[in-house]
Amino acid sequence: MTDGLSPGSTIGILGGGQLGRMLALAAARLGLKTQVYSDEPNAPAFDVAEWAIVGSFEDEQALEAFAAGVDVVTCEFENVPARALEVAGLKTPVRPPAQSFAVAQDRLTEKNFLRELGIAVADYAPVEDEASLRQALRHVKAPALLKTRWFGYDGKGQILIRNEAEAAMAFTDLGSQPAILEGLVAFERELSVIVVRGLDGALRFYDATENVHQNGILALSRVPAGIETEYAVQAKRIAGMVAEALSHVGALCVEMFQRGSEAPHLLVNEIAPRVHNSGHWTIDACLISQFENHIRAIAGWPLGETARHSDAVMTNLIGADVERWRELAGEPDLSLHLYGKAEARPGRKMGHTTRLLPKR
Repeated sequence: MTDGLSPGSTIGILGGGQLGRMLALAAARLGLKTQVYSDEPNAPAFDVAEWAIVGSFEDEQALEAFAAGVDVVTCEFENVPARALEVAGLKTPVRPPAQSFAVAQDRLTEKNFLRELGIAVADYAPVEDEASLRQALRHVKAPALLKTRWFGYDGKGQILIRNEAEAAMAFTDLGSQPAILEGLVAFERELSVIVVRGLDGALRFYDATENVHQNGILALSRVPAGIETEYAVQAKRIAGMVAEALSHVGALCVEMFQRGSEAPHLLVNEIAPRVHNSGHWTIDACLISQFENHIRAIAGWPLGETARHSDAVMTNLIGADVERWRELAGEPDLSLHLYGKAEARPGRKMGHTTRLLPKR
């Protein structure tokens, strides 16, 4: 453990979306500069970064030059190609480590990893072709979700199979690529916990968050989650186990299902080795947000306070929702965050609001 990066150092961010934008803003608060590398020319993070580089994640020469010009590299999304991380790592530290991304990028590897830790997950089985899908349906009973193993997010890359007769068409519609079949979980709540692990191994936890999804996209997150204390403690323990097992550095989100009377009461759905949409409320309801704590962790700084000073409800502005910006800006007790995206397409996250409430 060193003394950490000094103010004036440069954080390199792979990916230029809204998470990269909020990371750059958090870094600036600490007197740290940012350089953002994105394959999109009008990336939202470019507006607030010191330097912006447009390039392919397959362009190794450009990635090397990017990494050589910064003091540490981090990622705003988990689907950065593994090779890009390897190339960057030749020039400067990459945090979180590549192992965190390798596990999270492959749904089958992720499920196997969690099961090996003794963490409960939904029934699942690997799928390579139609024959193995039929075999999987004997173990994971329909209705079940057929998901691509790689590059799925916000409800993309998955199809519901209601019965065995739909299996062949579902596999074709998914592109006839390696997949995983997961059993549907009857749950009472969708939860997430964001844990931050420092370079020295210190752990800090944000409160468990209750999430509501619509069409596979997170619509709303609220804290407190309205769960019993024992489940909140258990959820944090699970998140800590994951971060420790990965030797993770930075923020990590563990998404879970809370079931009713059926045991085990918490099932992990997936992990995200980065700052997360369900933690946006921490910007307004905590002294130190998930974004600042991620920057602190990868820079080798002490981690900040994670306790919330208010209850909060975070609502995503998706597509045309952003057109209400003037009305929302005038509401009391409401914080408005816009991401600077030029086009409001259906299903696209354009911003979010956070409503603060007295802490119960």
